[in-house]
Amino acid sequence: MSPCLAILLNLPRLTLAGAIDIALVAVIVYQAIMVVRGTRAGHILVGIFMVVILYGVAMGSRLEALRSLLSYVVPYIGLAVIVLFQSEIRRTLARLGRKRWLGHGFRRLESLDEVLLALGRLSEKKIGALIVLERDIGLRTFIESGVHMDAALTRDLLLAIFYPGNALHDGAVIVQRDKIAAASCFLPLTISPARSLQLGTRHRAAIGITEESDCLSLVVSEETGRISVAAAGEIARGLTLEEVDERINRHFGVERRKPGHPREFVTEGRR
Repeated sequence: MSPCLAILLNLPRLTLAGAIDIALVAVIVYQAIMVVRGTRAGHILVGIFMVVILYGVAMGSRLEALRSLLSYVVPYIGLAVIVLFQSEIRRTLARLGRKRWLGHGFRRLESLDEVLLALGRLSEKKIGALIVLERDIGLRTFIESGVHMDAALTRDLLLAIFYPGNALHDGAVIVQRDKIAAASCFLPLTISPARSLQLGTRHRAAIGITEESDCLSLVVSEETGRISVAAAGEIARGLTLEEVDERINRHFGVERRKPGHPREFVTEGRR
């Protein structure tokens, strides 16, 4: 029997449990890579891996001076990972419970109509706006950063809030169900360096809050009047009101209206 054949025969057999174990590890590693891909944290992670590899080389090659130096650093890598990647870890854990298993979520279509009508008017007048629709993960921390309102969600109130020169027009409006919870709220900016160069502060804030929770952000550009929708750290720009409506329905699991009940979005200036 050849040595190669002997080695192959001595290899452990791949059982069903082993296959599942390998698949789960692969999924976890893939998700971890996707979390840090395209962010500054990705470069930090590469640096940490380089230190670990260098330490292994020093151990194997008996480079005592280098091994002694790195031995003071390697034990603290675990703590460094927690500190440096705290935002990524928090975002990943929040996404684990993002999917709704019971219930259907946002169902008040009348409130959505009010939001869409306001978006149409803001877009027509090129008035900058940022509206955040809360889903399952609460936004209390961000609500407390703004002006508490707890007011009925209406088109006129949204237009009044974002009217240029109004004391509340800066910042975001956070909507809970059919209520405006707060206005002029401060939101975290996305940490993606690529988007930081391409987008303004309002759009970066719209993406940033969706990286922290499962909410949906609606943005109107004050430069172009274009409407954008951000969810799960991604943003779609230049959408029509019908496309915005579709994305809201899809995100919140709202049942679409029957064909016999069309919805029209007309701003006051176009009637």
